[in-house]
Amino acid sequence: MTTEIKLPFDKEYVSSFSREMGEPAWLTTLRLEALEKVDALPLPRPDKTKIDKWNFTQFEKHIVKSDDFASLNDLPEDVRVLVDIESGDQNLYIQRNNRPSILSVSKELQEKGVIFVDIFTAAREHGDLLQQYFMNDGVKVDEHKLTALHAAFLNGGAFLYVPKNVELTSPIQSVFIHDEKEANMFNHVLVVAEDNSSITYVENYISTVDSAEGIFNIVTEVTAGTNAKVQYGAVDTLAKGTTTYVNRRGVAGRDARIEWALGLMNDGNTISENVTNLIGDGSFGDTKTVVVGRGEQVQNFTTKVVHFGKHSEGYILKHGVMKDKASSIFNGIGKIEHGATKSNAEQESRVLMLSEGARGDANPILLIDEDDVTAGHAASVSRVDPLQLYYLMSRGISKMEAERLIIHGFLAPVVNELPIEGVKNQLRAVIERKVK
Repeated sequence: MTTEIKLPFDKEYVSSFSREMGEPAWLTTLRLEALEKVDALPLPRPDKTKIDKWNFTQFEKHIVKSDDFASLNDLPEDVRVLVDIESGDQNLYIQRNNRPSILSVSKELQEKGVIFVDIFTAAREHGDLLQQYFMNDGVKVDEHKLTALHAAFLNGGAFLYVPKNVELTSPIQSVFIHDEKEANMFNHVLVVAEDNSSITYVENYISTVDSAEGIFNIVTEVTAGTNAKVQYGAVDTLAKGTTTYVNRRGVAGRDARIEWALGLMNDGNTISENVTNLIGDGSFGDTKTVVVGRGEQVQNFTTKVVHFGKHSEGYILKHGVMKDKASSIFNGIGKIEHGATKSNAEQESRVLMLSEGARGDANPILLIDEDDVTAGHAASVSRVDPLQLYYLMSRGISKMEAERLIIHGFLAPVVNELPIEGVKNQLRAVIERKVK
């Protein structure tokens, strides 16, 4: 059963916006077709989380016309600590609400044929290349209502393309700043690593307002060609009051590797999907996620690795901390398709409870359609270990400080995977603030 929704913007607006942004005809058509499908498509159905009353569609502003930052020195302090202000040869994209503000691409990357631009520039200047990968092999427009809304109202994001045989040693970074309470982000990030290439990409979604009413509909697509390697790090810290749907999906070819390190620290209600499709033989997927829930927020995190290729390996590690009256569902799914012989699917989900009113469910799921494979899972929901507390307190450490050390140690396996020191420190600071 579907319910008709009156959207705040119609097809005339969508067509006009697309023309204003100079988009190619194929993208305009894709937007309009997506808009027509919204009513007929159902909402996604995250396990054990009712989202039918969440606001994903009613918003007044499609674009917030923020001012540009004149330089990195003009960034808010919360953002400045994430980037290397002193470096003159970094690869960095700053988006303020819906507006591309700062882009810095090193001469080395330009000479190697790397493309790193905002999504609108990609559509105008690299339209054929963008069309090849945009909502094609990864996230589909018609998967459900939220993917269709995303395609129709796309209003920000970035495109990163690495040609064949190009190996980049320095990380590339995007920072998406939310500093207007009424801003809504339909952000799309597309990362393509061609055959035998390698890239490290890190992004931040950061609110510099304490509370907001915005809708965040975020989609990431990562494509790794034969023998390519993509390391993808992200820290999301969106404000209380926001409603967030985030879908990060990867497609790995033969002998390719996609490694995710995700710090999901939003203060609003959140649905997160992270799916890695191991298409090629010998492909590898690894997802490490940390979550801290507080207040009365409701969250649902689904991490899935699907094995299609022979000898593929998929790993899921999720650690969450829940406090106050926060409620979170952690679904880990390892799926081995028929024909994916010699594959290995492993997962571990751990939830640490800090208060009586908090709730966390860890649900490990293995779906095996092939005999000659290996697979395993582990899951736990528990409180702070009293033996660990006793050990630390017996050495003169206060109970509060001992709990703090245990929590940071519990989340460290993911925090330590982030490749940019400023981002790593930011995640530690967010964890400190949220569990204090």
